[in-house]
Amino acid sequence: MSDVRVPILMYHAVATDPNEATRALSVTPEAFAEQMAVLADRGLTPLTTADLAVRWRSGRPLPDRPVLVTFDDGYEGVHRHALPALAKHGFPATLFVSTGWLRGPYDTGGGLDTMLDWDQVRDLAAAGVEIGGHSHSHPQLDQISEATLRFELIHCKEIVADQLGTAPASFAYPYGYSSRRVRQAVRETGYAQALAVGNGLARRAQGPYALRRVTVRRSTGIDEFERVIEGRAITRTFAKDRALTKGYAVVRRARRASRLVSRPGG
Repeated sequence: MSDVRVPILMYHAVATDPNEATRALSVTPEAFAEQMAVLADRGLTPLTTADLAVRWRSGRPLPDRPVLVTFDDGYEGVHRHALPALAKHGFPATLFVSTGWLRGPYDTGGGLDTMLDWDQVRDLAAAGVEIGGHSHSHPQLDQISEATLRFELIHCKEIVADQLGTAPASFAYPYGYSSRRVRQAVRETGYAQALAVGNGLARRAQGPYALRRVTVRRSTGIDEFERVIEGRAITRTFAKDRALTKGYAVVRRARRASRLVSRPGG
């Protein structure tokens, strides 16, 4: 059981004509529908993030060939295009919302494209989509102060609870960036599990606050998608992503250290 490796698919926008800010990390509605059909044809069993974490935490068995379908940010196409494809196969999913990006009373204007409104989020929740937190304004959480970090986590959680009547149990780190400090704050805020990126398969040994995901983007062809869900050639497929991630991690650690040193009394 502990050696089971689970593909957690990370999507963003599902759109025919996304803007430039979201294009690379978007998929077309047709591609998404084809990918969901592949999951069904191959006999994979989608779970929500909370369900996977509870099973791993309790030792309950996983279904045959588990997979997770997750969306970040809260783009309108998740409701318009992804939901019908999910419903066709009876698939659950998880949507991680940046509450300050969604249309409605908390909108900060930071959304990168057309975003969901809260009625659409409620529709998704009613259809079996788990709604998780993704911060309020989508910052790099490992680069902000402790007070701002706590605000981002708590405000997001409170808004979701207010709008849906249920507090989110799962969290996804914006940009995939976290640190020991961030993971501890997420846990202390009351989120039971959290997803990173890492472009690798998730394993129980990663712990509930650092589960890896694999990126599905506009350039992901169906052959590559099939390799990913089968767990084949993951390292080769995401070699460039991992190299860039490692390099940028060094830069971000240096930036944060520099800010800490420059503060009065720091």
